[in-house]
Amino acid sequence: MVNKPFSQACENNKAPILAQLQRHFAKATSVLEIGSGTGQHAVHFAAGLPHLQWHTSDQPHYHAGIEAWLNEAGLANLHSPVNFTVGLDTWPNIHIDAVFSANTAHIMQHDEVKVMQQVVAERLPQNGVFCQYGPFTTNGVFDGQSNADFHQYLLSEGCGGYRDISELQAWAPQLTLSENIVMPANNRLLVWFKGK
Repeated sequence: MVNKPFSQACENNKAPILAQLQRHFAKATSVLEIGSGTGQHAVHFAAGLPHLQWHTSDQPHYHAGIEAWLNEAGLANLHSPVNFTVGLDTWPNIHIDAVFSANTAHIMQHDEVKVMQQVVAERLPQNGVFCQYGPFTTNGVFDGQSNADFHQYLLSEGCGGYRDISELQAWAPQLTLSENIVMPANNRLLVWFKGK
């Protein structure tokens, strides 16, 4: 039996994120989560958004932990993880009208984030929504010294570090940044909309 992985950050931020998703995913029917991680977010959000289907995805070595959370939750609208490593795997064969990703853009390499923005923009249907959570910079400015310090730490660990919101916009011009919501702990929820 796999012990459920646990992230304190997920536990801390799941309620404020859900409050926003209930608004922005109100008309969505099927969501792909890119980078489901521990699976904690998926369980909490699927329970709080019973009107939609929540599809998890991540690199294969995370799947057992995600399944442990999903199996315990037993939610009919929550789906087992599919293999999806941005830049390596093809887009999952799932009909979706919304995408969610949390705390991925500052871990991925620069080119991987670019690919993620582009493939989401390509695969979202018209009127689709992409909710992207995490820490970002705005015109090169960090939301606090702790974010600047964490960025340097990420770089030292071989991660890509913080991405600037202007970069994300340039990489996916088909998407419109409809809301840029300040969240707890110097994070943001970027709400992207694919218009006609």
